Order: sequence, then structure tokens, then C-alpha cells
Amino acid sequence: MAELVLSALLPVVFEKLTSVLENKIARSKGIHSELKKWERKLRMIQALLEDASEKEVKSKTVKQWLNDLQHLAYDIDDILDALATDAMQREVVNESQPITNTVRKFIPSCCTSFSLSTRLGSKLDDISTRLQELMDEKYKLGLSEKNEGSKDKNRGYQTSLVVGPSIFGREGDKMELVQKLLSDESCNENFGIVPIVGMGGIGKTTLARVLYDDRLVKDHFELKAWVCVSDDFDSFNISKVIYQSVGGKEKDLTDLNLLQLALRERFMGKRFLLVLDDVWSEKWEDWKTLEGPFFAGASGSKIIITTRKKELVRQLLNHVHPYILQKLSPDNALSLFAQNALGVNNFDLHPQLRPHGEGIVRKCDGLPLALEALGRLLRNKPSEEEWKWLLDNEIWKLKDDGGILPALRLSYLDLSACCKQLFAYCCLIPKDCVFEKKDLILWWMAEGFLHNSDTDKTMECLGEEHFQELLSRSFFQHVPDDESLFVMHDLMNDLATSVAG
Repeated sequence: MAELVLSALLPVVFEKLTSVLENKIARSKGIHSELKKWERKLRMIQALLEDASEKEVKSKTVKQWLNDLQHLAYDIDDILDALATDAMQREVVNESQPITNTVRKFIPSCCTSFSLSTRLGSKLDDISTRLQELMDEKYKLGLSEKNEGSKDKNRGYQTSLVVGPSIFGREGDKMELVQKLLSDESCNENFGIVPIVGMGGIGKTTLARVLYDDRLVKDHFELKAWVCVSDDFDSFNISKVIYQSVGGKEKDLTDLNLLQLALRERFMGKRFLLVLDDVWSEKWEDWKTLEGPFFAGASGSKIIITTRKKELVRQLLNHVHPYILQKLSPDNALSLFAQNALGVNNFDLHPQLRPHGEGIVRKCDGLPLALEALGRLLRNKPSEEEWKWLLDNEIWKLKDDGGILPALRLSYLDLSACCKQLFAYCCLIPKDCVFEKKDLILWWMAEGFLHNSDTDKTMECLGEEHFQELLSRSFFQHVPDDESLFVMHDLMNDLATSVAG
């Protein structure tokens, strides 16, 4: 929660700092240089917020660091308000009492400002000390300015290898998608795109792996390549991985144009299958920079794209009907959970654990990532008490060994500061509570979340845009059989509660 508050508060503090620094009162009190130091250090700390927001999930010390920074920011805001108020009062006095002002010219400025200087002196020193302490602690905590390529490093290590003997409940999905891959349906280009869309943790990457490794698919395509794109859409690195995967010669290619010319030569007249896993970028220029060599392939080539963003598929790829991956059925979910918890896909040898297992599965609501993570958490723990403990506790309170929060949190971290605040507010929505879009937007408006001086758009318009952004990223879901109503997945609700603090 502290990161959310700071994201909104620090820009206000910077604006006030600029105003006070431009005012003569700051210079006359000899605090101008101190305020400049504050501004410089705060901007350095602001650059660490993204890294701190990721690490606070697992580190109590980072969470405390953010809380201390939040309190410090409020104290700085109070000091700046006091300076601004004093300047305003002096201006009023100067305008209303010209005679008094003439007299004051003969009085040293140190005497006229004695009261405020004395009152703020110790506070200024205290803030400077605390600010320096926070700067010193960042090294101990390992906080650094986040660069685009360092987010969720493990996502970059996803591979095409299928883990485990089989997948549960995806046989129908697999058959339908294999038919799409093998078909020579007409399209404007030599290649067709097969988008797989769904919320984080629903199994898009796992299904893509199974398709990639299918025998019929292997025999159908002459060339195959798998790239985990993640949130850093680097056209050069993506092209390089593809080139190496399709048997390109080991060349020291450092120029994108030369690399893509070589890649086009490899693709020329051959049917290829390419998987772009976990795509986030919605920039048209990113896709246009990458796709050039694909046109050299033979007709019937296919590109599988997995993403959480429906809008990306519709706007960027002009694909009206992406394959929406649904949650697992109750029976398949129970089998998947049992396989991870017990090593077998049923409870025949552990009938006493079945009621607790069924409760946990209902809580996970068909989300494979949650089922696998919680199942592994209980592996080799046949005690009923441990299973009951897990069932009765909120998932977000559990240790993060299973990767539940990191997987869903990636979606959250990619949001704008405003959308983060709006999503965190949704922790107030009870679990399984059905709501209307207009009601939620009105709640946001009532809290003052939709004020934005940088645009002429109405609050209703901003609320609509932010709601659609959250909906397209699976933070909200349509209620089955009623497109006008919405609901939050339980794990999304837990995530909102976690980030709200």
C-alpha cells in the first residue's frame, strides 16, 4: 500500500518543492540548498519504487522501508505547506499594510523570520537525517533502479519443454488448436496467427508447450522456434533467438537488418512454426519491426502468441476471434491438485484428505497455477490439520514458494500508477460479489481517484478507460450469461488485498 501512496504523493511533493524553491522566502531563511538536496535525493529514491514494490512481497524490511518513506513524504509535505502558508501570509500583510512594510525595511530579515525559522529548524534537520538514512539503507536492501529487461527474470527462462507426463483437462483445447495449426486456411499473408488468451496462471504457456511438442505438429512444420518475449519486447534479441533455433549459422550479427536478412533466407519457402510466449507490448512498431522475415515462409506457416491482453490481439494483430483459454472443470482441477499434492490423480489412498482437497480446489476456481502451487505446498504433508489450515487461510498470506503471487503480481506491476490504485481499492469488493461497471466507476469517483489535471476528459471517461484496461488484463471477468455484470477471481481479490496492505 505504501508504494501506491508514494506513487501519488511524490509528484505532489515535487510540485510543492518547485514552488517553494522559486519563492524568496526559501532563500531568505537559508534553507534553499537543503531543499535542493531533498529534491535530488527524493528523485533518486523515486527511481527505486518499482524495485521496492516487487521485493516488499517477500521482504519485511523492504516493506518497512517503504512505510518509513511514506511517513517521511507526509512530513516533507507538511513542511512545504508551512513554508507556502507563511509566504502567503507575508504577501497579504505586505499588500494591506504599506506603512508597516516601510518600517519593516529597517528591521533585519533574521528578526522578522525568527518565529518560523525556530519552529522549523529542528524539523528540517530531522527530515534531512531521515532522508539520508533511507538513502543509506537502499544499499543494504539491494534496491536498484529498475530497467526494462530485469522484470521477473524467471519469465525469460520459460522453455518449450513439456514438464510432467500429461496435462489435465486440456485435451479438447489441444485437439482444436492442433487442427488450427495444421489447417491451410486462407489468409492475406503466408503465415497465420493463433492467439491463446487468458488470465495469468491459467496455463497458456503449458498448452503452447504441448502443441509445440505434438508429433503431428512436428511432422507438419519444417522449422520451429520458441521465444519467451515477456514484457521486454526486444526485436533484435527475439530475431536472434529465432535465427539460432532454426539452424542459423553462428554469426556475430550485431545489426538488426543483417540479422533479419539472414533469418529471411532461412525461412525462404519453408513452412515454419513460431511461438511468441507471454507477449505484453501493444506497440505497433514493435510488431512491424519483427515481422519482416516471416513473409518469406511457405504458405501454412503459423505463429502462436500467448498473452493476457485481449486488446493486444484485437488492435495489434487485427484478430477478432482469439482462442480464449477457460478454467479447468471441477473434476480436472481436483485431479491436477491431487497429482501435485499426492503424486497420483485421485484420493483413493487418502480418503480422509478428500473433503479438504475439494475445498481447496473450489477456492482455486479452476486456475491451474494455483492448483499446482498449493498442491506442491502440501506434497509429503499427509496431516489433515495442515490441509485444513491451508483451506481456512487466505492464499495471499501463505509463503510464496508456489509462485502464485509473483505470477499474478506481474500483471499488477505492469499497470499504471492510477490503475494500481484503482485495483487496490477493489479489495473492498467481497469475494464472489457481482457488480456493475458503472457502480465501480462511481465508487472510484467518490474516492477522488479519477482527478487528472493533465487531460480534459471527464471522470466518467477516465473511469471507463481504466475499467476496460483492467478488464482486458483479466483483473475482472464477465459473469457467465450476463455481459453487463462482472466479478473478480478469488485470487485476484487476494492480490488486491495483498497490494492494498
